[in-house]
Amino acid sequence: MDNADFAKAVEAYENSNPVAAVQVGDKVLRYLTPNRICLTRVQTLATKEPDTIDWLDGMPYNTVMLDVGANVGMYSIYAGVVRRAKVYAFEPEAQNYAVLCRNLVLNDLTARSAAWCAALSDENKFDRIYISASDVGGSCHSFAEPVNAHLKPHTFPFAQGCYAATIDKLVGNGTLEVPGYIKIDVDGFEHKVIRGAAKTLQNPAVRSLLIEINSHLPEHLWIIDFLASLGFKHDPAQFQGAQRKQGFFEGVGEYVFSR
Repeated sequence: MDNADFAKAVEAYENSNPVAAVQVGDKVLRYLTPNRICLTRVQTLATKEPDTIDWLDGMPYNTVMLDVGANVGMYSIYAGVVRRAKVYAFEPEAQNYAVLCRNLVLNDLTARSAAWCAALSDENKFDRIYISASDVGGSCHSFAEPVNAHLKPHTFPFAQGCYAATIDKLVGNGTLEVPGYIKIDVDGFEHKVIRGAAKTLQNPAVRSLLIEINSHLPEHLWIIDFLASLGFKHDPAQFQGAQRKQGFFEGVGEYVFSR
């Protein structure tokens, strides 16, 4: 390919800017789809995690939602457009974060929502995030520890520099408002996010959490007891329905806690 043909190919690629749209009632959600992973996320938005969609639909309009482990923003965009929520989204993997920001722009949400390329955990520090694959839209990355979603040692192809903060620090210094609704999906480290939010969760303004729980991890079973001590209730039948029944994520599902 000569320089002229190469320049045309680059121009065509830059102008392609593939975007997929999803109709939800009278609202249209738009997502950048640079690869098949992102396109599949759009195509399965309503079916992959139906309990997550039900939880989002139950949020009051104009609430504040914190999306921890937002990936490319599938549910951040849903909350922002369909429920008119003010969304604070955190996604530490750089490529996912870039698409997350593009999706906020595509849906005209930047005036009332914001995203950070950072992890949320139980301490404030610089470290590495171990990346499972270089594809945009990927998941199962791991901050500070090279472990998989079951917290077992795992070999990763590369790592990226990353910063982590606690929810308590960010709320305490005014970076975040106290969120009414919190979604946490960080592939195994959900307990660390909760530990880093212990003070914030005592605030009655926090009404509900949706957390991906691994029923095989003692660290995750602790989350259930801890939230119960703060007055959050859950429905075991809801979790049984949400739980994956086979495959690598067997025993993992979305738990809804409310008070």
